[in-house]
Amino acid sequence: MMKFMYMLLFTIPLFMNYWLYMHFLMISCFMFIYLSNPFNFISLSSMKMGLDIISYNLISLSYFIVFLMMMASYNIWLKKDKIYVFTFMIMIMLMFLLMTFSSLNIFMFYFSFEISLIPTFFLIFGWGYQPERMSAGYYLIFYTLFASLPMLLGIFYIYNNYHSLDFYVLLLNDLEFYLYLSMIMAFLFKLPMPFFHFWLPKAHVEAPISGSMILAAVLLKLGGYGLFRIYYLLGKYFLVYGLFWIIISLWGALLVSFLCLFQIDIKSIIAYSSVAHMSLVICGLMTYSLYGFTGSLVLMMGHGFCSSALFCLANIIYERSHSRSMFINKGYLVAMPSLSLFWFLFCANNMSSPPSLNLLGEIYLINSVISWDYMLYVLLGFMSFMSCCYSIYMFSSIQHGYLYNGLFYLNSVSFREYMLIIFHFIPLNFLVLKFDNFSLFI
Repeated sequence: MMKFMYMLLFTIPLFMNYWLYMHFLMISCFMFIYLSNPFNFISLSSMKMGLDIISYNLISLSYFIVFLMMMASYNIWLKKDKIYVFTFMIMIMLMFLLMTFSSLNIFMFYFSFEISLIPTFFLIFGWGYQPERMSAGYYLIFYTLFASLPMLLGIFYIYNNYHSLDFYVLLLNDLEFYLYLSMIMAFLFKLPMPFFHFWLPKAHVEAPISGSMILAAVLLKLGGYGLFRIYYLLGKYFLVYGLFWIIISLWGALLVSFLCLFQIDIKSIIAYSSVAHMSLVICGLMTYSLYGFTGSLVLMMGHGFCSSALFCLANIIYERSHSRSMFINKGYLVAMPSLSLFWFLFCANNMSSPPSLNLLGEIYLINSVISWDYMLYVLLGFMSFMSCCYSIYMFSSIQHGYLYNGLFYLNSVSFREYMLIIFHFIPLNFLVLKFDNFSLFI
């Protein structure tokens, strides 16, 4: 595992060339995918780092999304807007994401989990759009730190009583409810769970395209990954208190889905739909079943590609109209018909159309939740219906209607932007054929 970490340290000379660095990230991504084998046990173990099936998938997603972040941020290089600092932040973020997803020690995991916030914070502060990015950055930091500091105290308590912090050595039986709460709240805030999600729309709206992509695709998955790891230690508490979290998540996701229909900012709708999708991930993990774990992993991967692509499409429109308002961005079916095809495909994928990973993940999750308690089919049915409603609302509002008269000139979509969207579309809809990479739980 360490060889991939060391490889990143030798990329500093590549900062000078945008295309060279972007291609290096793409080659690194495919090297990792093909040189590492996913297993349900720990492999490639070295220096308190190792891989299993969950780590393999999420590290592959991190590599791929960081490469696409570079491709989407071409305007930063074109305007010479602190380009070397920007590239350095991306490299640091990737390094700590790799550490987070491959850590076998709880404290090392906590350290890299928290420090991955700092590059995101600087991305929002340094390259955000409006002055409100200051409050968005503070929301991001303080919401996460408020929930994370109790986890740090819980880690110290575990070490003081069990004299080890290795995930696969600890077996915690006689724990208190407060320790269980302190260990999982950081991850529930990070996912985020409904009613604790207020930092997410603000951070998404104010972040640059690279910040929105990494937030939606990878940083939200840190919470799901943390719950995957913690259930090894606190399994029986997941069984006892699972109902509480499932009810909150499903009810909150339904309210957030209604809230999507009242948004007039394109990025706000995509951000709130992320909250609804991540609520299903919480439900799958709290059912403590193989179907729930598999569906959560698949939906995290599918949402990573789909949500990132929708932010890219929103950014393509923003770079031409300089507005994210739905009142201004209308009628693009006439101006950019080929881009409208991708809008339709990703809005359909956002409502879990076949053959996307979103559909596969939701089938597993709905199975696990209904088999856990069949009365929850009412909330799940309304949630599925509302996901169709807000996806169709977003597509029809942007693509239909009259083109805004203030748009004197619209650039055509470049080849780089088409490739950016296609690179999201292919894994989202074709990874279903390689489902054994996700189903090793079974």
